[in-house]
Amino acid sequence: MTRTVDVLVVGAGPAGLAAAARLAAAGAGRVEVLEREAAAGGVPRHCSRPGFGADARGRALDGPAYARRAVREALRAGATIRTGVSATGWAGPLTLDVTAPTGLERVRADAVVLATGARERPRSARLVPGTRPAGVLTTGELQRTVLRFGPRRERIGRRAVVVGGDPVARGAARTLRAAGVDVVAVVTGLPSPAVAFAGAPVLVGAVVTELLGRGRLTGVAVRGGDGRTTVLRCDTVVFTGDWIPDHELARARGLPLAPGTRGPVTDRDFRTAEPGVFAVGNLLRGVEPALVAAAEGRAAAGAVLERLGGRPWPAPGVPVTAAGPLRWVTPGLLGPEAAPLLVRPERRLSRPVLTVAQDGVPLRRERLGGTLVPWRSVRLGPRWTSGVDLAGGPVAVDAEE
Repeated sequence: MTRTVDVLVVGAGPAGLAAAARLAAAGAGRVEVLEREAAAGGVPRHCSRPGFGADARGRALDGPAYARRAVREALRAGATIRTGVSATGWAGPLTLDVTAPTGLERVRADAVVLATGARERPRSARLVPGTRPAGVLTTGELQRTVLRFGPRRERIGRRAVVVGGDPVARGAARTLRAAGVDVVAVVTGLPSPAVAFAGAPVLVGAVVTELLGRGRLTGVAVRGGDGRTTVLRCDTVVFTGDWIPDHELARARGLPLAPGTRGPVTDRDFRTAEPGVFAVGNLLRGVEPALVAAAEGRAAAGAVLERLGGRPWPAPGVPVTAAGPLRWVTPGLLGPEAAPLLVRPERRLSRPVLTVAQDGVPLRRERLGGTLVPWRSVRLGPRWTSGVDLAGGPVAVDAEE
């Protein structure tokens, strides 16, 4: 079956739902959202903790409540949300092949918004050797298990090791303890943990070097900063963080990917190199909070409406790259209007001097107060990119202590 819609949004997480709500409310025509999972809402559906803003009465929202509100807003605005539906590939420009419970479809749109989010790298992608026992999870798998079966120790394990040292790892430790699981240790390669882990010893500067056990995990081998290896006895290990964008559709269409993020390169209005295709949210990098992703979805709606109104697709802008101790920078293209930048460091930087330069000439150089850390981004206002020469070379963002 072949169908046509005005806007096709792939992914019903915070970014996709926010974009769909804004577009439908603005009269963009038929706005359809595809979600491969059985329910819409994205990662927040599994995060039963506060930190997702507040409702109209000022009460703090947890992840599931935030997800339900985002779905309601999109539906009330007039968007259509289809769950259990996967976009499997491209049949041509702005045309996607789709697998739905009702069969195979081909959907063509006037604009496509990719909002497929990000995922944690599993054990295999982290190149951790050993056997392949049960009990090896990512944070997302842990949360989905709890969502499906409840906080039951028999479904998760009795003794767990958490790998990671940032707020995501702390959330995993809390989920385990709420399920009655003993957190044996938190293992992090950081010189110090980003957050406090009450009730669990933290092994800093350490890495998991091997998984042990057959049938079920029996322990993990850990090498400390002094080079010595020890074995932690456990039946569950949870790998946290180390995000990578879900960029399969972007790659299949041949969209350029940013080297630092592995997400599609976009300009300040979330346009990709393919006319009519936009990318928003944590597909662009892994990973920012839900509120940031949703704000990007809403911001992209304006450019989508301009596309529907017949505005020509702009020429590619000036590339932006991260240098030195910086891991990535977005957006990856700069146009005639100055744009804010989102920057993430590779390591902890104390009061660094940030430089934005083009062809070796600094556009801005400034010492930042405070500390930059690998698990949090810093936003540089539009003034940092004012003065970019569209006929010049790439813009580089660098830092030094």
